[in-house]
Amino acid sequence: MGMVRPSRSGNRLLRARRGSRGLGKVSRDASSADGQGGIDVVTFGCRLNTYESEVMKAEATKAGLNGAILFNTCAVTGEAVRQARQAIRKARRENPEIRIIVTGCAAQTDAAGFAAMPEVDAVLGNEEKLRSESYRALPDFGISSEEKVRVNDIMSVTETAPQMVGHLDGHVRGFIQVQNGCDHRCTFCIIPFGRGNSRSVPMGAVVEQARKLAENGYREVVLTGVDATSYGADLPGEPTLGLLAKTLLKQVPEILRLRLSSIDSIEVDRHLLDLIAEEPRFMPHLHLSLQHGDDLILKRMKRRHSRADALKFVSHVKQLRPGMSFGADMIAGFPTETEEMAANSARLAEEIGISQLHVFPYSPRPDTPAARMPQLDRRLVKERAARLRETAEKLQARHLAAMVGTRQTVLVEMSGMAHTENFALVATPGFQPRDLVTVTITGHNGRHLDIQPASASAA
Repeated sequence: MGMVRPSRSGNRLLRARRGSRGLGKVSRDASSADGQGGIDVVTFGCRLNTYESEVMKAEATKAGLNGAILFNTCAVTGEAVRQARQAIRKARRENPEIRIIVTGCAAQTDAAGFAAMPEVDAVLGNEEKLRSESYRALPDFGISSEEKVRVNDIMSVTETAPQMVGHLDGHVRGFIQVQNGCDHRCTFCIIPFGRGNSRSVPMGAVVEQARKLAENGYREVVLTGVDATSYGADLPGEPTLGLLAKTLLKQVPEILRLRLSSIDSIEVDRHLLDLIAEEPRFMPHLHLSLQHGDDLILKRMKRRHSRADALKFVSHVKQLRPGMSFGADMIAGFPTETEEMAANSARLAEEIGISQLHVFPYSPRPDTPAARMPQLDRRLVKERAARLRETAEKLQARHLAAMVGTRQTVLVEMSGMAHTENFALVATPGFQPRDLVTVTITGHNGRHLDIQPASASAA
């Protein structure tokens, strides 16, 4: 994860792939095999970063940049930052003449640290990375670390301009940025300082982006944002995420499947609940930003929901849509966490029946309140994370077992795998990327579902 594979020449560039647990996974870009240079992007982190990487590449190309690797970093954990630095060093060793540009949340929050790396030629902020003029003004080699930096105050940014992306390299699902930034200040989180305050993309621009993706053959769209459920509070009329999704599906009937990235259940609006209950094109899977299962830890995290709130929301959604599945993020080893508090997270995951649990060992981020709280021993943090992952594996296997014998509609991806409507992973040998097919589930291996190719028919 997050590693740059060897290239055969100094000019052969690299392509980012989505990795597990939010870290980047990199593979060679066949389009650069001629050794003539080009631009490529190594992406770490969230779906929003994946989307923005396509914007970056387009803007850098428009600016005339050539022979460069753009690193789009993540700051959500210390491990994500470490892996980015490691990948940058490896890229320089294997591509000594290439230009290396670093951007993303880690670069926004520690511009000086990345500029001080001898492997780095320039550092761009999260706002600057989306503008072609930033790439036209890049410095030459050999200048001081201060002159490498093009990072402005992200808190001064008050709008998110719509970015038109008609194709996402290596993806069969289309991502659309609807929101950026966050107005909340969870005690463990550095992301608001990398992304700024919450700001929304106007509804018309989102619909136009969806229409463009549909015209280019994308059947499934994912709406992404840092705090997507806060969408619209800064726009005239204060439209909500649910209203945006309703409007998109009405005006772009060619979109057959709609998903949301991670949501904060406490912000879910009535329009979104209507979609869950009534709209078959709204996929029956929600990824919840839970973070913990103990009320005292949730309070110390400065989360806005309680354990009871989470259970109530899930119960209500299951009544509206009995087939709904749930993913979630949880942090293990938060400061002051006791054994009983840690067990409460596992119990909450079991009570909800989470099918995909992403577990993050707590990582103190610079200048956050949680970093000043009494810390747990790192070995204990890792041990608790491992135990919570064992619960996650058990719950995933239980979810997959319940799907054996059912018929599912799946969208085949570039990897030869596919996702069901409730986002379970399926091995789909013999099908082509972007195929939307109905299959019969014959078994599972604890991580993905299996089918018999002969049982499949066109959807």
